[in-house]
This record gives sequence, structure tokens and C-alpha cells, in this order.
Amino acid sequence: MTTLSTVFETDYAAAAQFLANADALLIGAGAGMGVDSGLPTFRGNHGFWTAYPAYQGRSFADLACPKTFTADPELAWGFYGHRLNLYRQRPPHAGFAILRRWAEAMPHGYFVMTSNVDSHFHRADFDSERVYECHGSIHHLQCHAGCSETWPADAVQLEIDPQTCHARSALPRCPHCGALARPNLLMFYDGDWLGARYEAQRRRYKTWLRTVQDRRLVVLELGAGTTIATVRRECEYAAWQLILLCQIETQPIDFAKIHIK
Repeated sequence: MTTLSTVFETDYAAAAQFLANADALLIGAGAGMGVDSGLPTFRGNHGFWTAYPAYQGRSFADLACPKTFTADPELAWGFYGHRLNLYRQRPPHAGFAILRRWAEAMPHGYFVMTSNVDSHFHRADFDSERVYECHGSIHHLQCHAGCSETWPADAVQLEIDPQTCHARSALPRCPHCGALARPNLLMFYDGDWLGARYEAQRRRYKTWLRTVQDRRLVVLELGAGTTIATVRRECEYAAWQLILLCQIETQPIDFAKIHIK
């Protein structure tokens, strides 16, 4: 009789063999990667409202967009300020160290492509020259009025009202023109995102990818969704072998299903 445990053991053994035979490793990470660090995934509006009950009735996409910084900047910074505080407070979980150990042992190196904006791969001591944050980072800011500069968010300290999720302290301002600042990440309906910092990361990633195109490149995808499938599509395109890890919703958190492609 084949049991769930037997399936897991077979898949884990196959995944371990792929990693052992690999020349290079690409780590593709989505929101699910942060769950064990206590970070929300915002899966649909239900997941969004569970994380932020004060926003009940509003959609994630309509809130997480530039127009909210114009219409209600305290609301917009309440959401992003809370996330900035949360990402600073929660350390990367132990899985990051395991991944880094595997990655650094690869004969032809590794790269990380992540849609997460929490910068946890940087905090987990991955080589910053080997991380591509395809949706940007909440730890950097840009001017909402259109200045072409970006800067670190290190000095930003926001107090958020826990009942309304509105910012109740002074909002970040552009150091160049004094206008309202916003996170330097890709939002919904966002034609103003300044992506130069991440385009440089992408160029480094594509250069590395060319160096391993004839090698055994294993792609380990963790927690990437299909609603915005940026990471999923890239992982499927690049892989010699693809190991896809996803949580089974009806199982405890320490269960994962591995799909080998």
C-alpha cells in the first residue's frame, strides 16, 4: 500500500539525488518562503483580511498600488509601514541557512530569484551579488512625485495604529524634493516603479545563467504562487531539473509536497 509518507520519502530521495548531481543551483522563492518566519502570504482577499482585518472589504490589489499613496497616504503607509516593521522584527528561519549551505557547495555557483520584498535572503547572508529581487524591496524608497532617485529605508520608523492600520507618525519624505516617499517595490497598476537597482540584479542573474546553460542546473522553487507567476515561469524555463516545494493545505505545516519535473 502506498502511503503519503512513502510518496514523500520517494520524492525527497529523488530531490536529494538531483541536488547531489547538480553543477549549479537556482533558488526561486515566493511568499510561501516567509511563512515559517511568521510572514503573511496574502493569498486572496481572505488571506489579506486575515492579516489585516481593518481592511475588510477592500482588495489587496486596490490598496497596494500607487494611487492609494495619493488618495490616502496614511492608509498606504499604514500597510507598508506595518510590513516594514514586521520584516525587520522577524528573522529569516533556519531553512535559509540550509539553502545557503547547499548553494555555496555548488561547483558553478548559485543564484536566488525572489518575488519577496522582505530582503530576508540578504539578512541570511546570501551574497548580495547573487540575489535578484524581481519585485523590488520594501527596504528601499523612492519619491512618489517622480524624482529619479532611490534610497535606503533605514531611517524610517513608523508608528501604526493597530486598530485602523493607519500610520500615525510623520510619513517618509523624499530627501531631494520633500514630496511623499513610497516603497521602491513593484505595486499593482504601477507605472512609476524605479527598477534600475533590480534591473542591475537581473543583468547579473542573466549573465550567470548563460555561464551554466550547458551545466546541470537544478532549480529549487519554494512557495511561489501562480496568480503572479513571475518566479514560476522563470524556474520552469531555466531548469535542467525542477524541484517544486509547496505546502499541502490539509496537512500540518511541516509537510510539503515535492513535484519533480
